[in-house]
Amino acid sequence: MDGLSMLGEALISGSTPIQLFHVGWSTLLGIFVGMLPGLTATMGVALLTTLTFHMEPQVAIVVLLSMYVGTIFGGSRSAILLNIPGTPASAATTLDGFPLAQAKQAREALGMATVGSFLGTLVSVVMLAVLAPVLADYALGFGAFEFFWLAVFGIVISGRLTALNDPIKGWIAGILGLIIAMIGQESLHAYPRFSFGSTDLSGGINLIPAMVGAFGFAEILHVMAGKHKAQISDVSGRMLPPMSTIKKYWFTVPRSGVVGTIIGIVPGVGEDIGAWVSYALARRASKEKEKYGKGSLEGLLAAETGNSAAVPGAVLPVLTLAVPGSAPAAVLMAAMIIHGIRPGPMIMIESPTVIYDVTVALLLAAAAILIFGLILTKPMLRVLQVPKERLHPIIFVLCTVGSFAIASRPFDILIMVVFGLGGFLLRQMKYPMAPIVLGLVLGSLLDQNMRRALVLSDGSFEPFFTRPISAVLMAVTVITVVMGIPAVGRLFARLKPTKSA
Repeated sequence: MDGLSMLGEALISGSTPIQLFHVGWSTLLGIFVGMLPGLTATMGVALLTTLTFHMEPQVAIVVLLSMYVGTIFGGSRSAILLNIPGTPASAATTLDGFPLAQAKQAREALGMATVGSFLGTLVSVVMLAVLAPVLADYALGFGAFEFFWLAVFGIVISGRLTALNDPIKGWIAGILGLIIAMIGQESLHAYPRFSFGSTDLSGGINLIPAMVGAFGFAEILHVMAGKHKAQISDVSGRMLPPMSTIKKYWFTVPRSGVVGTIIGIVPGVGEDIGAWVSYALARRASKEKEKYGKGSLEGLLAAETGNSAAVPGAVLPVLTLAVPGSAPAAVLMAAMIIHGIRPGPMIMIESPTVIYDVTVALLLAAAAILIFGLILTKPMLRVLQVPKERLHPIIFVLCTVGSFAIASRPFDILIMVVFGLGGFLLRQMKYPMAPIVLGLVLGSLLDQNMRRALVLSDGSFEPFFTRPISAVLMAVTVITVVMGIPAVGRLFARLKPTKSA
């Protein structure tokens, strides 16, 4: 009953006119950011974080969550109409969304994507409200040994799933993020590491400038290096798809919603993997497999439901374990800390209402994308006509100002530029960026808990392998690494029995 009462109070406080206004403008801004190729959810949340310093914590979290939800949804607009995913999370949407637009079914495609995003967020929010208190209680049993392995597992699984064709590149990226996180004074004796006598480096690498550079400036360079030309399809008519179509594919929604949420919970994986896995499962179970990739409403629904469901899923481990499920969730976690909210196992004791405030904010943001997606799509499409030559200088200025505003240090601007150039070069070499960011976020968690654990065990490594939860996390981590080795994969492929003729 305590949970229901707190949820009711959060719903009442979140439904005030000023809160609804904040949800409305930030969600709409997020849709605009998501629609524009080259602008990602991470970039949008990071830049907006710099503008929320003087807001109340509750308002700031609502604004950032609405931006997050809106950006993931907004990417479907350009994916369907231009065959250019506005964000990586919308890459799977292009497979069936653009063929539908070419077949003069842009209206149905946009409407189905809107409904899928709304329902996917709804399914995941329900799971968030149910699982968060339970997971927070369970997380109280985690000690330094378990958190060490949790950080290692996060890096390993993120590298594996964000680089399916070459997991080693994903792991290299994650280790690079961990190395960068070690820069600065260590936690026990304040001894400077990898600072090379620089006072600025002794303070460590600030997360927000690094992420703005890696996802903002790097994206600008990436888009400027490419050439995208496409025509906007006609979107005349009403946007709401027929109920008969929604009923026909009704089971796709809960399946993709649950799958997207689970993928979102996995540290550092993100919404794009949620979309691809949901799409693949829907295709496997579909009675219309031949339509997939050629204009399937079911495939479009699965992709959009999966990527939107991953958003609350990615927020869940932030609240309960202080481990982000995606790169935007990592920025959100940093914003929570800036505003005095400490995510982690103690959140139900220190700030028990935060989980329910987040739940309500996500519900309101879902309602906002449904409204804006159905009635404002045609006016919003004019944003896609803004020349990138005018847009990118503005974005670069925002990246620069946002990085400087964190601590008013010119050094942070340099960090943003270095991470932007490095991120661009790594992307050209097909290295995923998410493991680098997750390594940067989890580096302090891994370092501090390894040191704390060794102090508690008098220097013995035995508890890392003998404590039950630690042993399970270690086993899963080792299995993930072994299965990601190409030679092992080929061996299992040979041992797999073949069907007899």
